[in-house]
Amino acid sequence: MKKNHVGIVGFGTYIPEEVETAEEISEKSGVPADVIKNKFGFYQKPVAGKDDGTMEMGVKAAKACLKNTGVDPKEIDLVISIGEEYKEYPLVTTGIYIQEKIGAINAWGIDIAQRCGTAVAAMKIAKAMMLEDDGISTVLIAGGYRNGDLIDYQNPRVSFMYNLAAGGGAILLKKNLGRNLLLESSIISDGSFAQDVGVRYGGTKYPIDAENLKKSKKSLDVFDSEHMKQGLGEVSMPNFLKVIDQSLEKSGYARKDLDYLAILHMKRSAHEFVLSELGISPEQSIYLEDFGHIGQVDQILSTELALESGKIINGSVITWVSAGIGYAWDACTIKWGS
Repeated sequence: MKKNHVGIVGFGTYIPEEVETAEEISEKSGVPADVIKNKFGFYQKPVAGKDDGTMEMGVKAAKACLKNTGVDPKEIDLVISIGEEYKEYPLVTTGIYIQEKIGAINAWGIDIAQRCGTAVAAMKIAKAMMLEDDGISTVLIAGGYRNGDLIDYQNPRVSFMYNLAAGGGAILLKKNLGRNLLLESSIISDGSFAQDVGVRYGGTKYPIDAENLKKSKKSLDVFDSEHMKQGLGEVSMPNFLKVIDQSLEKSGYARKDLDYLAILHMKRSAHEFVLSELGISPEQSIYLEDFGHIGQVDQILSTELALESGKIINGSVITWVSAGIGYAWDACTIKWGS
């Protein structure tokens, strides 16, 4: 084992109890329920309850992680928030909030954002910081997600985001842990898609005013549908596979060594295509059909479910893969066990 390395102590998730079913979304959108189930690929998805703010779900996941691992929050040196920009209040720093709420009095906090790629990007950033800085030995990565609030089911341009759900996730990393090694990562970003998707109202370009107030909340939209459809179709799947291959190769492995793929929720056919291209079976991944897409929480949730079901065991080679609007593709590889 490498003298200096970073290991994963454990995970925590928070999934709201309230759900929205395919039938309910069908009624709101006019899209048949069987299309939502079989093409979009989900039967139901968790939606935020009254007290499930984005920041609060990050806190709940962080507390679950600390409970699962038995780690004293005073041991944490750094809190990295991977929570979304859509949260209780604009311009407040979630990482610092989580630090306070969990009692990590010896830590400092920071927020990072890469949309649904944020968790994987945070793992890479945290590892680099830990290996470079003698003062950072334990890092908590945590955040919440509820961007589904911003989706208008009457807008067909955003139908590929009908799966956006709600929840929180957390990861605890420790330097020289001696198990569950976080290996190497690969990240690709393509800024030509940077303004194809976004929330139309509430920024400096289109401030919320009396005229657009009613439609401002449900204004997550595709600004340039044609550009995104044509351009993204050419590069998305190749980049998915590229970051997976690069992460594995840099970690000393190849596709044949992969035991489990923790992948974000996407339409069913795309999920099946990725597994087929990698040469792995459906049993070597989990399709989140009862959860939808909880943004950057998907890989954490997938790994927790896989550990619970025995899909990940001592010695398993795991790759996390994600994609974030903007557009970015991220992968990191983990060697599970001692």
